[in-house]
Amino acid sequence: MALQRIKVYADDSDLALIEAAAARTGVSPAEIIREGIHRIALAHRVWDEPFVTDQETVDFGGPITGPTSVSL
Repeated sequence: MALQRIKVYADDSDLALIEAAAARTGVSPAEIIREGIHRIALAHRVWDEPFVTDQETVDFGGPITGPTSVSL
């Protein structure tokens, strides 16, 4: 994967968290930032097709709720 240099502005508190995570895990702050960018990019992607089709789902006929009361 080819990397491109970009400029990112971050709050001092966020930088402190990044540096602490880098020190704790033994990787560079840049690697923590790259992983964060990758995770957010994946979380916001849009799929061309649904994860499951209507035929692959189960219709329970209404909302699923937990027990209305619990006796101990």
